[in-house]
Amino acid sequence: MTKIFISCALPYANGPCHLGHLRSTYIPADIYARYNRMAGNEVLMVCATDEHGTPIAVKADAEGKKPIEVAKRYHDMIAEDIRSCDISLDNFTRTTDELHYKISQDFFKYLYDKGLIYEETIQQLYCENCEKFLPDRYVEGICPVCGADARGDHCEVCGRALDPIELVEPRCLTCGNTPVIRDSTQYFFKLSHFQEPLEEYISTNEYLPPNVRNYAQNWLKEGLQDWIMTRDMKWGIPVPLEGAEGKVIYVWGEAFIGYISSAAQWSRKTGIPWEDYWDGHVVHFIGKDIIYHHSLFWPAMLLGHDCKLPDDIFAGEFLSLEGRKMSTSKNWVIWVADFVKDFDSDLLRYYLTINAPLNKDTDFSWDEFQRRINDELADVIGNFLHRTFTFTNKFFDGKVPEYKNPSEYDLEFEQSLKELPDKVGELIAAMKFREGLVEIIKTAKKGNKYFNDQEPWKAVKEDMEKASNCLYLSNQLCKAMAVLLKPYIPNKADAICDIINISTENTWDDAKVFLEEGHEINKAKPLFKKIEDKVIAEQKEKLYKNLEDSDSESKDKSNKKDSKESGKDKNNDKGSKDNDEGEKMDLISIDDFAKVEIRIGKIVECEKIEKSNKLLKTQIDIGDKTIQVVAGLGKRYDPEDLVGKKVPVVTNLKPAKLMGEKSEGMIMATESAAILTPDDCEIGELLM
Repeated sequence: MTKIFISCALPYANGPCHLGHLRSTYIPADIYARYNRMAGNEVLMVCATDEHGTPIAVKADAEGKKPIEVAKRYHDMIAEDIRSCDISLDNFTRTTDELHYKISQDFFKYLYDKGLIYEETIQQLYCENCEKFLPDRYVEGICPVCGADARGDHCEVCGRALDPIELVEPRCLTCGNTPVIRDSTQYFFKLSHFQEPLEEYISTNEYLPPNVRNYAQNWLKEGLQDWIMTRDMKWGIPVPLEGAEGKVIYVWGEAFIGYISSAAQWSRKTGIPWEDYWDGHVVHFIGKDIIYHHSLFWPAMLLGHDCKLPDDIFAGEFLSLEGRKMSTSKNWVIWVADFVKDFDSDLLRYYLTINAPLNKDTDFSWDEFQRRINDELADVIGNFLHRTFTFTNKFFDGKVPEYKNPSEYDLEFEQSLKELPDKVGELIAAMKFREGLVEIIKTAKKGNKYFNDQEPWKAVKEDMEKASNCLYLSNQLCKAMAVLLKPYIPNKADAICDIINISTENTWDDAKVFLEEGHEINKAKPLFKKIEDKVIAEQKEKLYKNLEDSDSESKDKSNKKDSKESGKDKNNDKGSKDNDEGEKMDLISIDDFAKVEIRIGKIVECEKIEKSNKLLKTQIDIGDKTIQVVAGLGKRYDPEDLVGKKVPVVTNLKPAKLMGEKSEGMIMATESAAILTPDDCEIGELLM
């Protein structure tokens, strides 16, 4: 018996759950938890709503409410979404809970006292009208890279991560005033201190799946940078240090601790130490968009606190919708609450699991959903169950018949039934949830073929022993499926148990125990109804209407904005990147890409820009001329190290001003400011 600590990524409390959240995180976590409980392991599965950070504060400002009111509203929605899909959490709490505040502050103070958190003065935007520093989400302006409207943390058009002080024509989101740059003292975590131990953790951890390991190793190759741990704002957990008034712990500095505080709250209720589970086997279930945080930043925090590291980090990939990325802002999304109004949640659990392995992106299609439910649940599993129960009641008085003198065909089928529980269990234990479900479906198909080949409706008249053996083994498969399907579709599994007349509380090994001859079963009931075409047509119509309504609303807002800003240069019909889980940048055409001119340049001069610890002013020879480019490379490179370096440069961008300096292009680099190095190219060479 093993103690297992399972956490689900904390849903952010600025909106309800959509299908992408369930697919990447909560359904796989629940399958794993339910299986391990049935296998005899002790499981503690926890989660909480993540309720701090600027998005919630901004939404509250826009609604004229307090942030806690917004967080409470969405916490209640999310809790109902999770409950409606039978996610069997042992505890679900909030990061605004008093216990979470205490544990988070103690954690921060411990790292500070060890010298792993330090003070540094940086430049930040300050609104003189609001009399406050502006966190990134409280600033809007023009992207210095592509010239589109952008938020303070990133540009939704080109996807570039930004520092608010880089914005051209910045404005305070609250009052519209132009902020000024002021010095601000913040607290940084020494992430760079843990480079080597994290390299060892990532490279030697046998449990990490390839998508997590590869992603983390790519970041480690570029070298870890220290991470800012605080913000100047009121909404959040106050920094527990003298002289830090008005500062809160950055949401990513305390959200992870929600796993611990939720477990600690559970311990207070039960009297059972949560630490025993953490000392066992720890598994984090997350979406792939937060791999960096969970594979590097969180383990570094734990190392600093002398804690055991997570054993496994399972990152589910993205879910698109009808071939397009999900977008809550464009209403191209299916909310969990809407889905369960029209369909049994087990159908959703089944489809999101069977549709593709969780380590690959996949698409939700209403047509494919209908096909899977009708062809597999209804025609394969449902048909086998119904025929078995109906014939048992009709020809054997509702009792499991005798089994004697089995044929080779009977013995072959019997063997497949005996092997099934171990096959499925091993796959679930290895996080291969879809593959485990596929094995059940394959065996059900084999059961249908066996049933058809044995023709018990004829055999009862011609060869009763043959019919008896067929119905005996068919009932055993029904019983096995009732147990093995419990982690996947718990409600339907319980319904099968009720018909078979067995307990709904089974161990995994109960699937190996055959029903006794003479065991009474109940009458058959329809368990899986086919979904009609008109039902799917209605769902698709509703989805596309939501998109049309959203587009109309966006156009109205755009027209109003254009009338207010008619003197400003506009960026028309550009793709956007929404800040939704599971979303990706809109695709562009080859014609759009052909407009971008990328040349190889050579940096001939480079210097720091005063009052910025990130921006460098470079003079770049691109063959026929020299251009000036301001680039955010200062935290990674010293100016003297860049002189003479070849770099790829976008050379046909509209010039912009950053910190008062003209910038005529963009050096191509990664989000962490690592320059792409074209050492074998000629200066001025045009990239295709």
